[in-house]
Amino acid sequence: MTRRQISVRCGAASALLGLGLAAVPGAVAGEAKANYALKGEVYPVAFKIQMKKASGVKLVSVKRGTYRIKVEDPSTIHNFRLRGPGVNKATSVAGKTEKIWTVTLKKGSYTFVCDPHASTMHGAFKVT
Repeated sequence: MTRRQISVRCGAASALLGLGLAAVPGAVAGEAKANYALKGEVYPVAFKIQMKKASGVKLVSVKRGTYRIKVEDPSTIHNFRLRGPGVNKATSVAGKTEKIWTVTLKKGSYTFVCDPHASTMHGAFKVT
């Protein structure tokens, strides 16, 4: 690498750091994706669906408010649907996805379910 190339790269890295951004490609997007309070998961082979707090603790209840929910659906036979007062969001059955939903949870009961396997893949939590 030439001195000019090193100088240009160092200048670009300094500019990014000066803006508060990481110089590693994808680091900013990765940090944003990792910032969530709740997590919904569907397991690709097992017939299992669950919701947890970001700490990994099973979700039983939360206080009302706006939450970032990370949804992981790596399966083409399952989906993840969240339903409750003012909320009805779902991933597709055919697609695989990992996304962040921003959802306002109001006081009441919420359910999460895999639509094609609702009789066995379901759960619930309360919002107080």
